[in-house]
Parts: sequence; structure tokens; C-alpha cells
Amino acid sequence: MNNMNTRRNLVKILLATAAAFAIAGSGSQAFAATAEDLQRDAAQALQTLYKTHPGAERFSREAKAVLVFPKIIKAGLVFGGSYGEGVLTRGSRFDGYFNSVSASWGWQAGAETYGYVVFLMNDKALKYLDEAKGWEVGVGPTVVVMSEGVAKNVSTLTLKDDAYAFIFDQQGLMASLSIEGTKITRIRKP
Repeated sequence: MNNMNTRRNLVKILLATAAAFAIAGSGSQAFAATAEDLQRDAAQALQTLYKTHPGAERFSREAKAVLVFPKIIKAGLVFGGSYGEGVLTRGSRFDGYFNSVSASWGWQAGAETYGYVVFLMNDKALKYLDEAKGWEVGVGPTVVVMSEGVAKNVSTLTLKDDAYAFIFDQQGLMASLSIEGTKITRIRKP
């Protein structure tokens, strides 16, 4: 029995190590982005979002600020994680840089990239982002993850939640896609 537990623990350690190498190997571009790169990539990501989810533009007109993560890299084999960097815009100005990090375990295998945008709709959401040492999605202000079908039926009268997120430009093979449990933290960029 003891030998069986040792083997299971060894397999878990090997799988966690493989997942870490997969993330590090595929994510070298995400880690090296400069402020200028992030700003350019964020602008391109918003254009991609608006082309693939035309209803998203309505959210940008009503939002107090927009948090754009142009490229998140996610990989896993039982144990997994994701990482990406993004930029906060208020109107036409850039107002800070953030990273998006998550860890997970369970039935998962593969690697993928995707982008996501969070439209911060009110002062409560902005204040929380500014004052928190890190915002874990699912804790704090309400974030509603939107699909194109739901976004088409939203009007300015029904925009009552603190923040709305769109996930887009998914590439690769991974069984699950969610931003629940993702931690968003302010970072400094040169």
C-alpha cells in the first residue's frame, strides 16, 4: 500500500513538472512584453474582439475602464496554469499594467492561447481593482462572462453588473476554458 502511494505521488510530481515546463516553454513571449508591446497588442486584441463579437462594442461605450489581456497561455496535464499580461485603459489613455494568473488541477490536458477583455462598468469595480492587492475573479465585484448570443440581447438598461468579460481568439486544444479563479494583479512595466 505504501509503495502504491509513493508511485502516485511521484506521478503527480512528474505531471506538475511537465505542466510547468509546458507553460514556461510556450509562454516566453508573454513574459517578455514591454509596455509598448502590451499597448499595441491590447489595441489589436480589442479590434479582434469587436470583429468576432460585435456586441462587445456596446460595452466599451458604457464602461468606465477596459482591462485587456491580449494573450493568455494555458497549459496542463492534470495540473495546469495560465499566465498573461494586459493593460487597463480609461478612455483613450493607458492606466496601468496587470498580469492574469491561474492554477488548476483535475481532468485537463493540452495547451492553448486566448485573450480576454473585462469591461469595468462602475466606480465600485474600478475602486476594487485600484485598491486590491490582487483581484481574484469570482471574489469581489460581480463579473459576468458573456457569449455573443447573450451580448446581442443586452441593452444599456440591462447593464447592471460590475464587470463583463469576453473570452476570444481561442487557439489550441484544452478541454476547459474559464476565468473563474484567475487572479489579476497590478505590475510595473518599463
